[in-house]
Amino acid sequence: MSGSGVWVFRNGVMQLQAEQPAASRRALVYVPANETMASLEALERRLGALGWERYYEDRAVVQLHRRDGGLDLISLPRDFARFRSTHMYDVVLKNRDHFKVVDLPN
Repeated sequence: MSGSGVWVFRNGVMQLQAEQPAASRRALVYVPANETMASLEALERRLGALGWERYYEDRAVVQLHRRDGGLDLISLPRDFARFRSTHMYDVVLKNRDHFKVVDLPN
């Protein structure tokens, strides 16, 4: 069977269900400047100004921690094309007054 989708169980049978088109795309916005984060470099620059610095990096992931010794970590994909809502909400949760997630028009 070819195509894309999600495997689901229905009545005890596994079936390939076609993926639904995304209702909307999301973007991470730096609130003070109303700037949409379009790259890892732009996001790191804004986070750096808020006290975050690189803690660990490898070929796939960049981790940031607070310079002040806090225990929080933010993990981001090095390839910004893999930046998803879960990453966005992690940034927002740890920087509540500085970032927000918005829905973009289709």
